[in-house]
Amino acid sequence: MSTRTNVEVCASGSLERARVAQPAPWVQAVADRPDEALMLQVRDGDRAAFREIVTRHIDRIVALARRVVGDAEAEEIAQDVFLKLWARKDQWSPGTGSFRTWLYRVALNRCIDATRKHRAVPLDDTIDPPDERAGPLETCETNETTRRLRRAMRELPVRQRIAIALYYSHDLTAPEVAVIMKLRVNAVESLLKRGRHRLRELLSR
Repeated sequence: MSTRTNVEVCASGSLERARVAQPAPWVQAVADRPDEALMLQVRDGDRAAFREIVTRHIDRIVALARRVVGDAEAEEIAQDVFLKLWARKDQWSPGTGSFRTWLYRVALNRCIDATRKHRAVPLDDTIDPPDERAGPLETCETNETTRRLRRAMRELPVRQRIAIALYYSHDLTAPEVAVIMKLRVNAVESLLKRGRHRLRELLSR
């Protein structure tokens, strides 16, 4: 069962598969609504809106968890994040700011908790799958480059690793990263600068 299915099943409170039915027009329109509008519906207990939120964001939350804590716990962490979102849906409000920023902060806190519990994380457990279009030699080179980058990322201090992951892998701006990490923008820019410098050093070995 996929991560997304697990989250949806838990949120529905039922272990049975949902019956397949023709969605009503208002359900079909859910996909066109912005996150903040969906979250207002989620706060009212709307499970269709919650499923859409999960569909939109779970892959990125899994990716963030992989970069911070490794592959072994990434899906479990993502499930926890969305289950907490459902259980504590009243904690978000329009005055909280961007939903995406708020969600990343929740995910980051969960990742930090995991890193505190498991200080030693295997370096090779976050290898990306090879490009199916690449030839054998290209695949080997891609895998080796990925391994080296992942090893280098794992050697960065946690805050540098998080800042780089959010900024470069999740298309967030420095001010958005600052909100998520609860830092000043210049502190985030400093983390990014030092992280890039350290990565260059590690990759040049």
